[in-house]
Amino acid sequence: MTNATHDQTVSLRKPVADNIIARFSQALVAFAERWFPDAYVFVLIAVIAVAIGAILHGGSPLAVSRAFGDGFWNLIPFTMQMALVAIGGYVVAMSPPVAAVLARLASVPKTGRGAVVFVGVLSIFLSLLNWGLSLIFSGLLVREIARRTDIRLDYRAAGAAGYLGLGCGFTLGITSSAAQLQANAGSIPASLLPITGVIGFSETILTWQNMVTVVMVTVVSAAICYFTTPAPDQARTAEDLGVALGDDRIEARKPARPGDWLEFSPLLTILIALLAAGWLWQTFQSGNPLITLSGLNTYNFVFLILGIVLHWRPRSLIESFSKAMPSVSGVLLQFPFYAGIAQILTKVPNSSGTTLSDTIAHWFVGASSNSTVFSFLVGIYSALLGFFVPSAGGKWIIEAPYIMKAANDIGAHLGWTVMVYNIAETLPNFINPFWMLPLLGILGLKSKDLIGYTSVQFFIHFPIVMLLAAILMATFTYHPPILP
Repeated sequence: MTNATHDQTVSLRKPVADNIIARFSQALVAFAERWFPDAYVFVLIAVIAVAIGAILHGGSPLAVSRAFGDGFWNLIPFTMQMALVAIGGYVVAMSPPVAAVLARLASVPKTGRGAVVFVGVLSIFLSLLNWGLSLIFSGLLVREIARRTDIRLDYRAAGAAGYLGLGCGFTLGITSSAAQLQANAGSIPASLLPITGVIGFSETILTWQNMVTVVMVTVVSAAICYFTTPAPDQARTAEDLGVALGDDRIEARKPARPGDWLEFSPLLTILIALLAAGWLWQTFQSGNPLITLSGLNTYNFVFLILGIVLHWRPRSLIESFSKAMPSVSGVLLQFPFYAGIAQILTKVPNSSGTTLSDTIAHWFVGASSNSTVFSFLVGIYSALLGFFVPSAGGKWIIEAPYIMKAANDIGAHLGWTVMVYNIAETLPNFINPFWMLPLLGILGLKSKDLIGYTSVQFFIHFPIVMLLAAILMATFTYHPPILP
């Protein structure tokens, strides 16, 4: 090969970016591919960083160690729930009827760049209904689009678009843990109820201000997807990344021996569906079905039963369940470490009896001079803590006593304070791979493959939504807590 030919080949391999956002995104992609560790290494670094912070804050090393061990298994029920979210979504999506829907949706985009935008917008829309559905369905849709041979899809950019619902959408919809908790008097801790009162959805997710936020977030996200997606000649497909897509659908077979008859018969499926129908009827007739579905246990039960019915024959379900298992390995390994982080932050006091989480919260709240500044600082704090405790509901319990008391003192609208928390706390998900793990398992990628693209979303979204949340706070009028 001549020097001229070699130079030409190298130039063709270099990313060609025709706008500043594309250049920025490709720089972050290159940085992440070279320097960003595997998600497991990331969580280990986070544990050490929080442990050192707690010790420097005045906590004893022994107390930090004890908190890490005591909290390590606190998320076991949640870990199992999250694993079943991924498995249930996978099982349903691999059933013949839903696989046909996925194939139809995958045929809609006409270009690779259009496909990335399409996946991103759909991911946000689905997350407003249920974050688990958004995460799993979007990942499987990306795989389906990637099988097309008539367009060249950048598999990394599409995967990152499938994560948008978890990065900036789901806490703005009915699956907002904080909004749900505050709307139900029975769910609010006794110590918190006098501070917040009951805050209905009409003051949180159903406000016109939240609708404006949803539209803004969606438009900004779609624009970022469009401008950061590499041109077709620079796109890296699933094949380029060494991801074997194959065909996820279950091959129809017939029983090979008499003992296999029940595995290939719908008889047991029908009986199980009838048994579950009574529970489902009683559960969903008691309230808003979408809110009821947002509970993880209910969600997983519905999706597992739905998967059983859609596969119709036990053998088909068994095979799809087995195929889903690799998608949850990261969840099972890493979630306990995040539980340890949360315990260190909230349960290791210094000599004054305050934890690291308390100190951070008091600092931000004490710096507020009015409701607008308060809104901005609460957003920053929620995003900062969310980087280390990526659990919207659990983290709200940590923050709410301090933030809502300050909101009352300053005269900030309580419902919108909840939404400021919701708007900000998901943004770190773009960098912290905690919620990304089930999606990575489905896509067959590592966090470094997506972080370059999702980081761009974080850096652009953060100032926009923080400013928007602060401005919208001024449109509300404060009223004291409404007690039941």
